[in-house]
Amino acid sequence: MLSYKGYTGHVEYDDEAGIFHGEVLDTRDVITFQGTTVDEIETAFRESVEDYLEFCRERGEEPNKPFSGKLVLRMSPELHHKVFIKAVKAGKSLNKWISDTLESA
Repeated sequence: MLSYKGYTGHVEYDDEAGIFHGEVLDTRDVITFQGTTVDEIETAFRESVEDYLEFCRERGEEPNKPFSGKLVLRMSPELHHKVFIKAVKAGKSLNKWISDTLESA
């Protein structure tokens, strides 16, 4: 995994082509990059993020933010109730209890 300006790149190696190829994970837009060495793939990743940000600036658009901080979660009503009770017992809001629990996982 690579990280640059809040964006995360996932890299795989294609042994048939002899290249690394990657994709930026935290955006709905498609941002890819490739290289034949570790240095090349790291540089290509940073350049791809910069190109994406410049493209957005030129078009007057906001780039996709890596994450909004909001998560929609579906669960059974029974589990929802159990989680709620655990949060109340811990003296926390449901959001705070879930965030704390995920943070410690």
